[in-house]
Amino acid sequence: MARKKQQKRFEVIHPHCAGIDIGSREHWVGVNPDQTDKPVRCFPAFTEDLVKLAEWLESLKIKVVAMEATGVYWIPLFELLDSRGFEVYLVNSRATRQISGRKSDVLDCQWIWQLMTHGLLRGAFRPADGICSMRSLVRQRAMKVRDQAKTINRMQKALTQMNIQLANVISNIAGVTGMKIIKAIIDGERDPQVLANLRDGRIKADHQTIARSLHGNWRVEHLHALEQEVAAYDFLERQITECDQAITQALARLPVLNEAPMQPTKPLRSPHRSADEQASLHQALVRIMG
Repeated sequence: MARKKQQKRFEVIHPHCAGIDIGSREHWVGVNPDQTDKPVRCFPAFTEDLVKLAEWLESLKIKVVAMEATGVYWIPLFELLDSRGFEVYLVNSRATRQISGRKSDVLDCQWIWQLMTHGLLRGAFRPADGICSMRSLVRQRAMKVRDQAKTINRMQKALTQMNIQLANVISNIAGVTGMKIIKAIIDGERDPQVLANLRDGRIKADHQTIARSLHGNWRVEHLHALEQEVAAYDFLERQITECDQAITQALARLPVLNEAPMQPTKPLRSPHRSADEQASLHQALVRIMG
């Protein structure tokens, strides 16, 4: 009779590891039962409890920690454990469910610990802290730019309801000419000829065409909506400028890869940055990225 081949058992890859089930209010942590009498513990999400969690793992000589990427709740604990020298793996929750063999009496944190012990989980890519900081700032700026675009749409809606056809004679109501005219309307000017005098010389439409587009009904409710949207637009413009300053500071903190003198270049145009700001940002990116 042919002998049956012996099945190889899973090899232990990370003997000193822990699995963490992330929640909004509490985190469940599972470790090797041979290391402690209480291998599963629950910690609230308060900062002082996260510190106790890290100290407990340090007392057990834990080196590798695996946790599921749940919303944004994992970020504070990830950053704390990473700063304390743990090798933290951020795993996709789908990966823990695709592997068969889990029993119903095993907690999520225990299942994560078992899979990580045998090296069956792969961590997601997370860049260095400096890059993470800059990426968050860039995302914040992009969100403010999207919000500002919504205020422009609402300004256009208010103008259309007053039958002000300004958008049909200029390409961008948020440009120099458009904002001058809109702010003059908010300040109380109603004469189309006076408003048309605010036309910039680069506008293709002539004075009379712009004046014809500025005959409206000037209803109070639409003027009120227009005034609020312009105020929101200006507020977001200041916030975008503050984001630009924070991004510039974050870029200055990143390591420099290219020390060669900068050659004059033509950076991409941006409606929210001056030419000097665009050139400074472009040069910073070249120094960092090479």
